Amino acid sequence: MEALRRPALPEDAVRYRLFAAAGPGGEALLRRCAEVALVRFAPLLASYVWQRQPFRLRYVPRCGETPAHIGGTTLFGDNVEDEWFIVYLVREITREFPGLAARIDDNDGEFLLIEAADFLPKWLNPENSENRVFFYKGELHIIPLSETSEQDWDLSAPCPTIPEALALLSTRSEEFLAAEPIRAAVYKRIDGYPEKIQASLHRAHCYLPPGIVAVLRQRPSLVAAAVQAFYLRDPGDLRACRRPFRTFPADQRVMTLVTFTRCLYAQLVQQKFVADRRSGYTLPAPSHPQYRAYELGMKLAHGFEILCSKSSKVAPDAKRNVLSGPLWERFLRSLKEKDYFKGEMEGSAKYLELLHMAEDHFQQSVDVPESSVEVSPGDEILTLLQTTSIDLEEFEREAACLPPEDDDSWLDITPDALDQMLKEARSETIPSTNEEEQKYDLEAVAESMKAFVSKVSTHEGAEMPWSSDESHVTFDVDSFTKALDRILGADSEELDSDDLDEEEEFDFSDGDDEDLDAGNPRQEQKVTPEELVGSLKSYMNEMDRELAQTNIGKSFTTQKRGAGSVEAATSESAGPGSGAEDAELAPVDVDMNLVANLLESYSAQAGLAGPTSNILQSMGVTLPENTDLTGSSS
Repeated sequence: MEALRRPALPEDAVRYRLFAAAGPGGEALLRRCAEVALVRFAPLLASYVWQRQPFRLRYVPRCGETPAHIGGTTLFGDNVEDEWFIVYLVREITREFPGLAARIDDNDGEFLLIEAADFLPKWLNPENSENRVFFYKGELHIIPLSETSEQDWDLSAPCPTIPEALALLSTRSEEFLAAEPIRAAVYKRIDGYPEKIQASLHRAHCYLPPGIVAVLRQRPSLVAAAVQAFYLRDPGDLRACRRPFRTFPADQRVMTLVTFTRCLYAQLVQQKFVADRRSGYTLPAPSHPQYRAYELGMKLAHGFEILCSKSSKVAPDAKRNVLSGPLWERFLRSLKEKDYFKGEMEGSAKYLELLHMAEDHFQQSVDVPESSVEVSPGDEILTLLQTTSIDLEEFEREAACLPPEDDDSWLDITPDALDQMLKEARSETIPSTNEEEQKYDLEAVAESMKAFVSKVSTHEGAEMPWSSDESHVTFDVDSFTKALDRILGADSEELDSDDLDEEEEFDFSDGDDEDLDAGNPRQEQKVTPEELVGSLKSYMNEMDRELAQTNIGKSFTTQKRGAGSVEAATSESAGPGSGAEDAELAPVDVDMNLVANLLESYSAQAGLAGPTSNILQSMGVTLPENTDLTGSSS
């Protein structure tokens, strides 16, 4: 019911909620937790560049069955790493504050379970997973069906309410700890934080107007809004760029170093764009050593101009002076205790750069009134331009000694590198490139495929045989014989037209029919299961003999036979009167035919994705590349 009442989340948004696990948390306690958590993780958040919206914690009062909590919703746009960084933050907050239990989801629902889909228990599905998945004390917990239903594993059992789930977690959390493979799959996705933050950044030289340089010094995060404005522009947005720029004219520009995320940098670089000649943003020849810096600066300037053209022209005095008061002082003290300034002397250029980033984060995430209307990026840019001094000479001096920009070779991914990334995502080991070290067990291919066929298949899909240690399929003899009894022991009146056709095909005599009509021995004498099985076997043997001399029969590879068998095969082809009916047929080599057909299908894929490679790779079997240029097999 809660899922029906709550509004649907956008496709690029993640929602996070932290509840007091021990009972209903008071407003003051929850607000205090939110404040302390943001201050505690300020060194990480201050240097992070968000794609669209930052991570925020707000107090949310009780609504229906949902208790009061702290949380928020963040739009992450095209950078899914923002979503997983929030997962890391939420897990660490529950570790720092053991009294909090957290839920996190997006428009796909329980995306943490999607990440660990290969290891989930069979009872867990999208219909019954709501309010069962929590981060508590820094670990992932899943509340089973048996705790919310009178009958164990009742798949139709209703989902627990959040208060019910919190009560279970606070008293018996150790019983609900998610299985090790599930936790490992989720934790692998957030492994590497917080060091991963710096690896996700890219620093590049840009030739920009001094106004943009000054704005980015004060608010480094505005680079994301400018890139998005350029990347998602429409013809209406470009109207402001078909004339000399009003806010950021191109007559004065300086070289500077801009920090992007890799996602933002890729969006800016990969889009081809030719500026209107009236804008004044002309580019040098592509052979110019700084052509890339000119191009990036031109695109970024267009993004900033588009943002300012959409501004509501807010007056400078409308900006709140939030960098004062006890909250800011506690925030700044926490940064110094965590060595955020890295020993830089107060007042130095590096110190001021880090301080501006901290101020930026504080105004975006910490000290934002819940009732305030979010200020547009264009309004912020115009306000900063009117309140910030621009020293062009200082910018030019700094441009003369800029640090080198980062290498962007990561933009180019070779096919081999892509294959390696995909295999690492599937937790597979990369096979050796030395042919002598490549040991491909064709028996394993056949056994894996037979195990796959033996598994249960439903409308939800087929089960993959992940482990060879799983129990074999059981065979119920009684059920099988009863089924045969129903098929072969039926009265002649119940035979359908196909059965009659088969009688004519095998040329049953009229005398036999008269005997059956007269005595009907099937009704007088009950046929035993052994006789039924023997009759079926003889029927199948007769069909095998008939098919053996056809193209279908000859297309199968048979098992090797001894000399006696060869003589039998020779006599089999001698004619109807030579005793061919009694010759022993060579059994079909099922494994050899299976492997041969799989290899033929794999070769036909020509290195592309196809049914054979997909099925075998899902079972952990990797075939070698097809290096036989002639197409013949040994």
